[in-house]
This record gives sequence, C-alpha cells and structure tokens, in this order.
Amino acid sequence: MSGIYIHIPFCKKACHYCDFHFSTSLKYADEMVEAICKEIKMKKNRISGQVGSIYFGGGTPSILSQVALQKIFDAINHTFSVDANAEITIETNPDDLTAQKLKELKQLPVNRFSVGIQSFYDEDLIWMNRAHQAQEAEDCIRRSQDAGFENLTLDLVYGYPLLTDQKWLNNIQKAIELEVPHISAYALTVEPRTALAHAIKNKKQTPVSDNQSAAQFVILMDKLIDAGFEHYEISNFAKPNHYAVHNTNYWKGVDYIGIGPSAHGFNGQNRYMNPANNALYMETLGNGKLPEIAEELSLNDRFNEYIMTSLRTMWGTDLQKINADFGKDFLEETKDNLKNFEDKDWLMIDGDKICLSQNGKLFADHIASELFIVGNE
Repeated sequence: MSGIYIHIPFCKKACHYCDFHFSTSLKYADEMVEAICKEIKMKKNRISGQVGSIYFGGGTPSILSQVALQKIFDAINHTFSVDANAEITIETNPDDLTAQKLKELKQLPVNRFSVGIQSFYDEDLIWMNRAHQAQEAEDCIRRSQDAGFENLTLDLVYGYPLLTDQKWLNNIQKAIELEVPHISAYALTVEPRTALAHAIKNKKQTPVSDNQSAAQFVILMDKLIDAGFEHYEISNFAKPNHYAVHNTNYWKGVDYIGIGPSAHGFNGQNRYMNPANNALYMETLGNGKLPEIAEELSLNDRFNEYIMTSLRTMWGTDLQKINADFGKDFLEETKDNLKNFEDKDWLMIDGDKICLSQNGKLFADHIASELFIVGNE
C-alpha cells in the first residue's frame, strides 16, 4: 500500500548538525497547516488504493497543536482511504512529550512515535544544541509507554568528539533497558551550511573521525544483535516484526506522496520534490498550483536507486528482480561487479540474493556506488 510523508517545517531550536528544512518561528504555522491540507486535497488522484502508512517528519511535528494535527488528519481521511491497520508515525522531541501532550495525541490516530533522543548525556545534548535534557529523554519514553504508546522508536547519534566508546555503550544499554522495539542510530555527518561545519572550519570544534564512527558502528551492531534486535537496515534495528513500515517501503520502492515544503514523493518511475522554502510553498498553493518539481528518473537512475536501497537491508538485492525489471545486460554487469566484493568477504551471495556481510556494512555506500551503472543507456 502507498504511503504519505508530511513535512512539518518547525523546530524550537536549530541543532548544530542539522541541515533539514525548518524554521524556529511558528508565526505562520496556521497558514502552513492550511497549505498542507490544500496540497493533500490537490493530490487526490496520486493514490488509487489504500494508504498503508503515514509519517509526520520535520522539523518537529510534535510542536504542532492537537487542533492543527487533527486538521491534517481530517484532510487525509476526506481525500484518501486509510487502511484500518495503517502505521501512523509522528516524530517527537522528548521535551514535547508531556503528560498533557500525550493526552492530546491519544485523541489522534497516531500509533507510533519516533523520539529524537540522540544521547542520554546532558553535555552531549548541550553540544548538539538540543532542546531537551537527558532525564527528559528517559522520562518521556516511560511516560509514553504508561500512556499506552508502546510502538516506539528512538534515535541515537554516534561518532561525535564527545562520545567515548564507554558512553556509547551506556547509551545503547539505556535504550535496551527502556524496552523500545525499534532503535535508529546514525553516524554524525558534517553537512555544509550547518553551525557544526562552520565551527569545524574555524577550528572551534574537533573534526569528526571516520575511524571513531566505524568503531562505534561495530559496537552498535554487536550490542543490539546480542540484545535480540534484527539489523534490518544499515541505520535501523528492530525486534522481530517491529520494522518501520513506512521507511521499509522507501527501501522497497513502494509509491508514496510527499506533502509539505522540501518533501519528496515517488510514483515508481519518477520523483517529485517540493521547494525548501516556506513562503514559496504557501504562495504557490495559494495560487492553486502544486509547488513540486518533477525529476524524471532514467532506467540507470532507477537501477542505481534499487541497488542503493536494497543493499542496505537484510532482504538484500535480488538478481531475479534486476533481470525482470532492468534486463539481462544489467544483470550480467552486476554479477561481474560482485566478484571483487565477494572476495573481500564484504558480500554474502545466496542463490539470487545479495546481502552485505557485517564487514561489508562498514562500506555500504562505497559498495553500492561501485555497483552503479553509469554511461549511456
């Protein structure tokens, strides 16, 4: 079933490492919600069947009021047929998940939280410029569980200068002890035009170490697998049958529509992108037009995306699918390119299924890029 991604472009604070599209001013929040609802209605014909997942990302969607979120749900339900068992996720920050906020969220169809914990150490959260404190991170998870929200995933970050291996182990252990069924963990990357990039350039911050990130990724894999989690995607770990439906559909190439400024959509053939500009987004919709720009994907593009996404998952890359969807030439070139990585023990080949080994997961992006098809079609 198709999915819906909704980008809510507001945050309380700007994290030093973040390059997502957002504003720290809520001045035009009501107008933004109206524009989002209008875009939903204008995309009525993009989904013919049922909606299987809805994901509120950002920014920080939990910053919106219950009334604002309900308006968006009303627009979705009036426009599309949503499956009764659809996964409906909202990204939240720990400081937003007060007892009152949880009571409000209970009135909405939300059934899954993605909580931006990042670290259980105050000094790390200050370094990141996060809006919450470490104790709030732990308390909000337990408070959510007590309120009946058990389908939780929390985000952790590793590979930054303050994070020793022992602190990282402690963060992972704390997440395990909180008994959440899903954990996402990301190596800190220094994105251009962020406060962190500026500070490193001016020698006010220590550069990020690739060796540290690799070592802490290995710690992460070992610790969570020992705790009964399945490493089903490079950055994602879940207890059995608790995979993120919405994100898994991204990796499997399922159709979805993107709503909100900077949001992307995919129809199986082409990608659509909204401008990362709140004023332009609202103005365009106010004029009765969709703000999106289409990116036409060539056969090579679609093959390369399949390689990049499928190889990151435990389900791996299917050679039969390559043959069926892209043709014999793509299949033969892929087989030829696999040999080098199999010799290095970076890939595991079982019949027509290709998966990364644990060593190979350290080089996932490199391996995928080497398998890409380039040149004339």
